[in-house]
Amino acid sequence: MSETTQRPLPTTIDETLSMLEAQDYVADRSLATVLFLSLKMRRPLFLEGEAGVGKTEIAKVIAAALGRRLIRLQCYEGLDVSSAVYEWNYAAQMIEIRMEEAAGAVDRPAMERNVFSEKYLIRRPVLEALTGDDGAAPVFLIDELDRTDEAFEAFLLEILSDYQVTVPELGTIKATEPPIVIITTNRTREIHDALKRRCLYHWVDYPDAERELEIVHRKVPDANARLSAEVVGFIQRLRQIDLFKAPGVAETIDWAGALTELDKVALDPETVSDTLGVLLKYQDDIARIGQGEGRRILSEVKAELAAAE
Repeated sequence: MSETTQRPLPTTIDETLSMLEAQDYVADRSLATVLFLSLKMRRPLFLEGEAGVGKTEIAKVIAAALGRRLIRLQCYEGLDVSSAVYEWNYAAQMIEIRMEEAAGAVDRPAMERNVFSEKYLIRRPVLEALTGDDGAAPVFLIDELDRTDEAFEAFLLEILSDYQVTVPELGTIKATEPPIVIITTNRTREIHDALKRRCLYHWVDYPDAERELEIVHRKVPDANARLSAEVVGFIQRLRQIDLFKAPGVAETIDWAGALTELDKVALDPETVSDTLGVLLKYQDDIARIGQGEGRRILSEVKAELAAAE
């Protein structure tokens, strides 16, 4: 990435809010404050919250706003060092060894230094994040950390403490400038305190109706104003029901977009029933809302909007 694409870090909380808004991310002031402090103090930002509330999007927005490269480590059960940090190109190393042997090379120490050199090193997200150019440190997203096990958490402690990693054949590789680290978790399990202490923390909650409506206006600008208001009102009420999985902001945007594609200008019971698969992802939830609960909610939403007019 060229020097001209780099943008300075925000110098105030208001500048941070403006930076997010310029990327169509509607944030509250508490999130802007902790993000500003994270950037200012060069501390990782630990974001916790339900799935679909916009945690991952924050890292994407920061990268776009600052003109930085985004490096994403998608976590999953069984994630190990070879997938997260680095591995050697064993096939290329074997070809090199055989070529040297065929040429009569017998200097084994020199051969070992050659095959364990940088050109055979495959950099995975952690190592990529630590080797950014000075002044152009990337945004490093460690996404859904709660999907990994405690052993991988422990490994991350060295990364977050000293921004360095050890490759036995090459030595310790240390970042010339720490990356901007964003860690997300859906809280399917607790993350150890030792890792959290190295971060600034923020709980990303569902937005209130006003902020969610603004999100819909920005993300689905073609949606009818009445439809957007009814969509947000409907979803706000859904989140008050004990569902297996309440819809997140991502589902709000998807639903508003889907209804706009269907040329809807307002919600009706049949449309709600037909499109619940966009909004809810579990059959029990769909059956519950489709069997009368949805009609009741829609009636309440329409009555409230009519009273406000």
